[in-house]
Amino acid sequence: MNVARFTLAYWCVLIAVLLPIICAGIAKSGKFGISRSKGGYDNDNPRAWLAVQAEWRARANSAQANSFEALPFFIGAVIIAHQLGAYQARIDILAFVFVFLRMIYIMMYIAGLSNIRSIVWTLAFAVNIAILFVGYR
Repeated sequence: MNVARFTLAYWCVLIAVLLPIICAGIAKSGKFGISRSKGGYDNDNPRAWLAVQAEWRARANSAQANSFEALPFFIGAVIIAHQLGAYQARIDILAFVFVFLRMIYIMMYIAGLSNIRSIVWTLAFAVNIAILFVGYR
């Protein structure tokens, strides 16, 4: 009997799902409890509030959007690799590397280091392609 288990790669999917939420929290940090008239966070209209933010807050919001954009391919690649019966340790390592690179990407985005950010994005994308094809025979 083959028993399914929650692999490290699946844990990485969960972490990847949480990354955009963390980015949103960073974008909004320090603005809770401040009145809207003084630039505080507007929970009645959060998207409009985020749209007028600048500097690192705007970049954190952009990192949130990009993190959501990266999710479907990553989730699909992990599922496909599992379905193809790829060697589990390879899937796990690649998924971990992808999540690690995405965390670095977010930090570079918020810090405004666009050239490094783009390099890290490219590496993470390549790792995601590797996850997709790790089970190819």
